[in-house]
Amino acid sequence: MNNFTFEEMNLMCIYNTGSRTGLMEALTEMRGYLTPEETELRNLTDSALLKLRAMTDAEFAELELYPDFDE
Repeated sequence: MNNFTFEEMNLMCIYNTGSRTGLMEALTEMRGYLTPEETELRNLTDSALLKLRAMTDAEFAELELYPDFDE
């Protein structure tokens, strides 16, 4: 399974639609609104999208996409 960073997991929690493909679509749509100055968020989004594309729906279903406010 792909190892997502803490930041990637939080980003995915925010945009989670309940499915891997829905999440990828939401992240791709959000990416289109980023300004050229938002390079850190763009890189984070790209990294998460690459990992999401590489995994299966079954692997995605095993992820716990709940925000962790303690870290």
